[in-house]
Amino acid sequence: MSASRKKVLIAEDNPALAVVIRFHLERAEFEVISATNGREAKSYIDAAPEPFDLIITDHQMPELTGEELVRGLLDDKRHSQTPIILLTAKVLELDVTRLRDELGITKILAKPFGPSDLVRTAEECLRTRVPA
Repeated sequence: MSASRKKVLIAEDNPALAVVIRFHLERAEFEVISATNGREAKSYIDAAPEPFDLIITDHQMPELTGEELVRGLLDDKRHSQTPIILLTAKVLELDVTRLRDELGITKILAKPFGPSDLVRTAEECLRTRVPA
């Protein structure tokens, strides 16, 4: 594994979608850690020796939603500049402006999305990231 690979955490409770996301991100040279829900994702974040370069989270998950996960990171100085992509099947029901303004969500992707769209969005988020 190259030291230049960007470390991405994905939190997705749909096992098939998680496998697809992981496959395409790894193919694009990302190092990927997968969590099956928000609580597991939070434990990976807390235990990580270095902050993740990118967090991709589903909006609706058991135990801890994507919104709750991100809200819990607001006071985490290690992740204050970490880009966050929120995946949702309910984009028309969400207040996208509020999510971006209140929680600092970088991008919101509506499901279904193409894997290449996700990879392109991830790469774009990392290119435009403001260093801490």
